[in-house]
Amino acid sequence: MVDMLTTYQSPIGDLTLASNGQQLVGLWLAEQKYFGATLEQPTIEKNDLPIFEKTKTWLDQYFCGQRPDVANLELAPRGSEFRQIVWQLLADIPYGKVMTYGHIAQKVATQMGKPSMSSQAVGAAIAHNPISIIIACHRVIASTGSLTGYAGGIENKAYLLRLEGVDMKRLYVP
Repeated sequence: MVDMLTTYQSPIGDLTLASNGQQLVGLWLAEQKYFGATLEQPTIEKNDLPIFEKTKTWLDQYFCGQRPDVANLELAPRGSEFRQIVWQLLADIPYGKVMTYGHIAQKVATQMGKPSMSSQAVGAAIAHNPISIIIACHRVIASTGSLTGYAGGIENKAYLLRLEGVDMKRLYVP
């Protein structure tokens, strides 16, 4: 299998979109940690896939301050069952809202039938999220309210949260 790539110019820099031909398998900010870690090699540039057009329209709407529906996109992030559970919980965080790593860890533990779950393990799964912005890892904050742990950079995390209308005075930006 070969993954196809295209680029989208956003207010926070170029984004690389990846597809398996039908579904979106990746969306990374330039120089993002773990950039392309789940891509099938080799890759080819292909700009005219329907999923890329849908994703670019979604991103246009998002960056204009609208609330496009994630359900309109066919997403297929690649990862373990544990990571898939974490990423689904990220996708469920409402636009303009935030959730702590600890809260997500509690939800993962419940879904997996475990008494508890490590916030660090959840943080590692979040850091490896292959579909940034759409699977909203930027909406996760520390229990202290600080903006920590965004693989795309804290400045970009703050930008995305401000775009969504999050009250940044209530959050701590180190």
